Amino acid sequence: MTEAKPIDLYFWPTPNGQKISIMLEELAVPYEVKFVNIGKGEQFEPEFLAISPNNRMPAIVDPDGPGGEPISVFESGAILIYLGEKYGRFYPQEPRARVEVNEWLMWQMGGVGPMFGQNHHFRNYAAEKIPYAIDRYVNETNRLYRVLNGRLEGRAFVAGEYSIADMALVGWIRNWDRKGVEIADYPNVKDWFDRLVARPAVERGLAIKAPETMDLASDEEARKVLFGQR
Repeated sequence: MTEAKPIDLYFWPTPNGQKISIMLEELAVPYEVKFVNIGKGEQFEPEFLAISPNNRMPAIVDPDGPGGEPISVFESGAILIYLGEKYGRFYPQEPRARVEVNEWLMWQMGGVGPMFGQNHHFRNYAAEKIPYAIDRYVNETNRLYRVLNGRLEGRAFVAGEYSIADMALVGWIRNWDRKGVEIADYPNVKDWFDRLVARPAVERGLAIKAPETMDLASDEEARKVLFGQR
């Protein structure tokens, strides 16, 4: 039997990139990390734009796509769905269960990611501190934590069994102190978070760092890029 060729993961260590590294670790399929230093503008290189025309990472290239032909996929939610469908794991087949996972995945994509990003930008990176903007996004961040806390009442995971919806959230939910969130107010979220980071694959997916040979001085700039946009 021929060994499977690795999936190329175009990645920088941000919450969106970590969604995919966690999924690939959970699937235990071969993959190779291709770092895209967003602080240095590498997401605008023509080679990367050919894969991710929205100049955002993550993206993947699967050499064994549909029909055995290579395929590139951009947008983290689309990548999670693609991998879940391809490997038949962490993305349920039963229609109602799949709708539930899709709901919470889209909640993360449309709410948690953009709102937490604006929170980080205005609290931590904006040159001018604008109280109205800080209050607006800290309040919305806390509202989203409350929604998640309510959802997790009596549940181990956000959509039934452990799924891509949980993977999409965990990198964004952590570092709550930098968001103006008191995690003690959201005990169900804290229990869920602890449950997830105790998984070896989640730990490995969150631990991927840029190699020491790269210019890590640009990491702060990368965070400004990430948290100033979606």
